[in-house]
Amino acid sequence: MDRLKQDARAKDRRGPTAGSARRSASSGSGDAEADSPRVGQYRPARKPAQRVGEDRYRPGSRRTSAEPLAAAWKPKDGGSEKRPAPKKKQSPFGRFVKTYGWRVYALPILAVITVLVAVNTATSSPEAGTAGSSGEVASGDTSSGAIDGGGGIPENPAQPVNLNVPTADLPAGGNFTQTGKGTWHVVPGSSDVVGKAGKLYTYTVEVEDGIDPASYAGDDSFGTAVQGILSDPRSWTWNGEIRLQRVDSSYPNPSFRVSLTTPDTTHRPDACGFQIKFEASCYRRSMGRVLINLSRWVRGAKVYMSDMTGYRQYAINHEVGHALGNNHVGCPGNDQPAPVMMQQSFGVADDYVAMLNNIPGGDKGKVAADHRVCKPNAWPNPTPPGQ
Repeated sequence: MDRLKQDARAKDRRGPTAGSARRSASSGSGDAEADSPRVGQYRPARKPAQRVGEDRYRPGSRRTSAEPLAAAWKPKDGGSEKRPAPKKKQSPFGRFVKTYGWRVYALPILAVITVLVAVNTATSSPEAGTAGSSGEVASGDTSSGAIDGGGGIPENPAQPVNLNVPTADLPAGGNFTQTGKGTWHVVPGSSDVVGKAGKLYTYTVEVEDGIDPASYAGDDSFGTAVQGILSDPRSWTWNGEIRLQRVDSSYPNPSFRVSLTTPDTTHRPDACGFQIKFEASCYRRSMGRVLINLSRWVRGAKVYMSDMTGYRQYAINHEVGHALGNNHVGCPGNDQPAPVMMQQSFGVADDYVAMLNNIPGGDKGKVAADHRVCKPNAWPNPTPPGQ
């Protein structure tokens, strides 16, 4: 019994020593650990601490989760960091040039060209460069006399009347259509031949399309007025050198067309033009038209005051006079009746009419600034024989 107890105590004393031996064996080389049986608690061996070198700070390398945060001390280019040079402040003109480039230089050139073209247009005749290569200018109150030149029908002056209002402004009065369609229609109607002898001139009476008939009392009224004026013995057939006849649309190629026309169509360069900035009528040979300005037909002229009939007689006789070959003339003497070929729509004072004509495209030299002032007269032959 006592021996058994002693053996047990001896085992107890050897237990710790054997465990220590196993632990010593497990802490040896890998080969010894593989050969020895595993007894007791397993404890994995620690890996030796790895020293972190400079690779962890290399630019572009990835830091592991176990590494502490740290900034790289080497710049990417391996040299000292260069700061960008400060930008030079640009002037407003420099920014403008950078934005618009070549346009900056083109704009002043275009502006100069535009000014030169405008000056040339303002100082040149409206007929320059147009289809009328012959240099034709409209005949009428606006500018020169008839293109055909001299050889016209003389006038038989009337006795003086007491009236003198030398101004070219359009009087106040009724409404009228400012712009028409630029085309005309023939007013139906015809007449017998008027005049005893001489060359026969045929004419139609026409009205521009698009005019409000209320302003001129309709086509028939205008046609009757024109025919009555030109058939009157006080008109151009008075001395037996010409004859006149109204024809309708069926007649081929009349000598001229008496056409009631809106102001805007009258102002066209291929019609009367607008050199003198007052409303006026004219004769345009290239169109074969006597253009009667609607604004004047409705309101008249200040020298005729309220005498609308007298002014309309003057307007038809004056413009048809151009179609027959007559030119502008001035006042023959103070207080005498104005010749029907004087520009009475503008006035009956020579100085005033001469001033209006003294412009590019005007009828320069036709009327002398001689201080003469006439009185209105509507007829080439104001006092027919036997009256």
